[in-house]
Amino acid sequence: MKTTSKIFGKRSEKVGLPPGTLIHVGEKKTEEVKITVIEYNEEHFDQRQLSAIEECFSYKNTKTITWINIDGIHNVENIQKLGDCFGLHPLVMEDILHTDQRPKMEDHDDYFYIVLKMLLNQKTPEFMTEQVSLILGPNFVISFQETEGDVFNHVRTRLATAKSRIRKMGADFLAYSLIDAIVDSYFIVLEKTGERLEDIEEDLMTEPSQKTLRAIHQMKREMIYLRKSVWPLREVISALNREDSPLIKDSTKIYLRDVYDHTIQVIDAIETFRDMLSGILDIYLSSLSNRMNEIMKFLTIIGTIFIPLTFVAGVYGMNFHFMPELRWHYGYFAVLAFMALVGIIMLIYFKWKKWL
Repeated sequence: MKTTSKIFGKRSEKVGLPPGTLIHVGEKKTEEVKITVIEYNEEHFDQRQLSAIEECFSYKNTKTITWINIDGIHNVENIQKLGDCFGLHPLVMEDILHTDQRPKMEDHDDYFYIVLKMLLNQKTPEFMTEQVSLILGPNFVISFQETEGDVFNHVRTRLATAKSRIRKMGADFLAYSLIDAIVDSYFIVLEKTGERLEDIEEDLMTEPSQKTLRAIHQMKREMIYLRKSVWPLREVISALNREDSPLIKDSTKIYLRDVYDHTIQVIDAIETFRDMLSGILDIYLSSLSNRMNEIMKFLTIIGTIFIPLTFVAGVYGMNFHFMPELRWHYGYFAVLAFMALVGIIMLIYFKWKKWL
């Protein structure tokens, strides 16, 4: 996973171009653009897939609530046509095409533009992200996603249920439901992150290795990116809750405050994981240092034992003619026994001093 490019983004493709220039910046995650429309009110529900972007134009001024979902934002012509129809500012269309946007909210009087980061629930331990842009109008919500497959299936299921609360509310409640689904997906990712953290701690206590160090650094990079995605979301939801706009009813602000609380819980969990990772890294480095100290202590003891033995061997290796016991028949065995005795005495002394 290219975490560095995720954190800093890729803006080189826009260098030198005037503001409002529509160009897709990011990975082309899906070949075919999928357009889905859900039209509903308390008594009516209709879901259909459109073949052309022009078919969305008739949903602009309807008496029902409309949710237009675009999977695949690499087709610049589609974004421009839809934006021109619904009166989107060129800078908003430009931001929709930029997949490295910071989560934010912009009030354009007759609509809100909201940018979020969605964490996709993958089978692999690492999480995948994509940018989601929402346009909240008086009676419509337009969502732009990089690829097909999202966390909005529960919202679609509730919309299809005749007596659900979401069918009785307006477009602002639909936008809240989409934001809430994105925030809830963070908890799934955090649960997986907690499990991976427990595995790293277990490896650290048994047999730490270079693989453990790589896993720690990988998780630290992921936490940096996750924090970058979640911290601005708190500002977005807080700003929506404070907005004095007819697009957001007071009845919906109560639910927005609940999402705000969930966001704070996610941020607290991320900060806790970051602190735990820092502690785990310190423990790993300390364990390496302790292991090195044990090795050095063992080598030092071996070297210390052999110092007097080397001295004895050196003295009797000088080969002077009148050295004492030089021609003694049992001299060789006596010296070996003396050297072994010295080594044993030193080992007993080290044990008594608790150096072993």
